[in-house]
Amino acid sequence: MVRMTPPEIDDIHRLRVMAAGVRGATVVERTLPAPFEEVWPLMSALDFLPDLRHTRLLHSDGDRIELLARSKYGFRAHLRGFRRPGWCWLQSRFLLVGLAAAPVPGGTRIALTGGVRIPTRAAVLPFGTHPELTTATTRLASRVTGHQ
Repeated sequence: MVRMTPPEIDDIHRLRVMAAGVRGATVVERTLPAPFEEVWPLMSALDFLPDLRHTRLLHSDGDRIELLARSKYGFRAHLRGFRRPGWCWLQSRFLLVGLAAAPVPGGTRIALTGGVRIPTRAAVLPFGTHPELTTATTRLASRVTGHQ
């Protein structure tokens, strides 16, 4: 019997796979001309996301985190999920946030997904998500280049 080992996938590919299981989810990717060690701390802070005004960490245990987020419209979300270097997947009843980053030659590849969730379903409302995610990548890129 031949034993097969599963292929290694990076966090960008993992995000694509996770988003593929969520109806309406879009993934936006971009390569930033900065090392992973500079990009990930800015990315994992979540404050480059256009809709989030404020986040507060409630609990952290290893790679599991729980935080409270407030949108620029005043809505609150109690997000739970996982965050480790290069990977973050958070969801609440009404919100999904997925981030990934991986070093590539000449910089860091980033990927984002997320949006307003449809409760009790693996689905995101597709309206406006692509422009919002594109704006987020642009905001992150300007913060990364501002730190260099």
